[in-house]
Amino acid sequence: MIFCHNKHHHVVPCLHCHPHSYIRMVQHLIERCLLLHMNQQQCVMALAQFASIRPCITITVWRELEKENRDFFRAYFRAVSSYRPFMGRYIQRKPSFQRKKQYWK
Repeated sequence: MIFCHNKHHHVVPCLHCHPHSYIRMVQHLIERCLLLHMNQQQCVMALAQFASIRPCITITVWRELEKENRDFFRAYFRAVSSYRPFMGRYIQRKPSFQRKKQYWK
């Protein structure tokens, strides 16, 4: 748990209290979206819905990642666009950003 100076208690980093940690968390979530072969729009929607990240923050972090990793994103978009039409028809996967519970028997 992260404790803020203004006596707020957050389980995840707070944008106002810990901006660097918050941006790193958004970056990590974007990387998870990339592993699920999402484009920017899908990533923005997923983070807004499942992690309550404002779209403007996701877009800003995404753009900075693109600036820093131009070659990676060029190759990523080329690879994703080449097989995306085939995947879309057969795989309907919802992204999961929560940890799965371990069930012991």
